This record gives sequence, C-alpha cells and structure tokens, in this order.
Amino acid sequence: MSPPPIRALWSVDAAQPGGAELDDEALTRCYARGTAPTVRVNFVTSVDGAVEVDGYSAGLSGPADKRVFGILRKVCDGLLVGAGTMRHEGYRAIKLDEPRRAWRLAQGLPAVPTLVVVSGRLDVDPASPVFTEAPVRPVVLTTTVATAPKGLDQVADVVRVGERELDLTAGLAVLRERGLNQILCEGGPHLLGTLTAADLVDELCLTVSPLLAGPGGGRITAGPHRAGGPLPLRLHHSLLGDDLLLLRYTRR
Repeated sequence: MSPPPIRALWSVDAAQPGGAELDDEALTRCYARGTAPTVRVNFVTSVDGAVEVDGYSAGLSGPADKRVFGILRKVCDGLLVGAGTMRHEGYRAIKLDEPRRAWRLAQGLPAVPTLVVVSGRLDVDPASPVFTEAPVRPVVLTTTVATAPKGLDQVADVVRVGERELDLTAGLAVLRERGLNQILCEGGPHLLGTLTAADLVDELCLTVSPLLAGPGGGRITAGPHRAGGPLPLRLHHSLLGDDLLLLRYTRR
C-alpha cells in the first residue's frame, strides 16, 4: 500500500509551494536537522485538545502522522521520553527501516538515534526490550539520590543530574557533550511541561487529529508553569494528510 499523500498548505520557505504533494525526501527537508542544538517536541492532539483516546495517543494518530513520526525519528540524534510514557505507550527498542538507516549513515550519523529516558525515581525495568534489544545503548537521566534497579548499568548509561529534582538543563548539556545535539522529545505531558518551564523547548511539531474526543483527555503539557509566562511560537509550516493537520512551530 502506498503511503498517504501529504500536501503542503503553507510554509515560511518560499521554495515550498502550497498544494505540492510531498514525498519522503521533501518531508525530510520540511523537518531538516538544525545547525544549532535543538529540542524538538512531537505531539498529537484532537481538535478539542485531548492527547489520548481511551487512555492512549494511538487513537489520535493516522498514516500521515506516522509518516512524519518516522521522519522526525530519522533526523534526530537522541529520542527523549519520560519513563511513564515509555511504559504506558509500550515502547520497544528504537529501530529504523533500511532506507532511513541508510539516510542516516549517508549523513555521517549512527544508523539509529539514541534513546534517552527521563526518570527521577529510576522506576524502569532493565529487562524491558527497550533496553535489552536496543541497537544503541540507551541513556537514562535521573537524580543523584535515585536508587538504580539491579542490572540497569549493564543495559544503559545512567546519567545523574540534580539532587532531589532532575535538572534537565544539565541533562541536555551532558547529551550535547555526547554529540546528541538534535533532540526529539516524544513526551509525555509532564516532561513537555517541565521542559517548557525550564525554557528548553525550541520547536513543537503538533498533529491535530480530526476528532472531537470529548471530556476527560489531558493537554499536551502538565506540571510547572513557565516563569516568563506562555512561550511565544511562530508557525513554520502547515501540512495536510488524511484530514490531519501537521504543524511545525518554532520559537519567536
């Protein structure tokens, strides 16, 4: 089955005409790697702002969203995710198909990005396939006081940043020292809220699903407020596929 068509509606890039159908090469240009260290966040939401249907984000997704999801993973250095989201959404080892691996190798990148798990309490299972089957050794960001479960250091690099509370600013600095400059955050809402409060978000890639989910679903951010108030963003492009709006925002 051929991938669903995705068309450009509008872009700050004048070379990207509205209405053009985008193949994977064009989509890759739409989500190109930055020249400076970047924290890019990817979320899907319903038209009425819910981040889940029946408890999971998968009910909001669609083939077009999954295409972009794959592109975003292809171009990143590190994939940042909260431990709770990793468990709840059933994450497995990060793997890419052969064309995307080949693209990365041609760019001088490792064949797959590095998984970075955020866990203040180190409530992770070292026996999970996300660790044991990982083609690249994952990184776990945590605090200096958290007790590591037995065997975790055999399947992941444990990086301790912050005493009682995890210091994401310091954690991202350590990731950059490791060459992980282009970070893709896949959530969850508490991690995005913490990143936003710490003024660490550079981009938001937001898919708006054509569903009215009804009451009960949370928002894409949760947790602390940003001291400077709401973070102003600028629309970089809008794409359309399967009635899903695929939006990319950057900081003003």
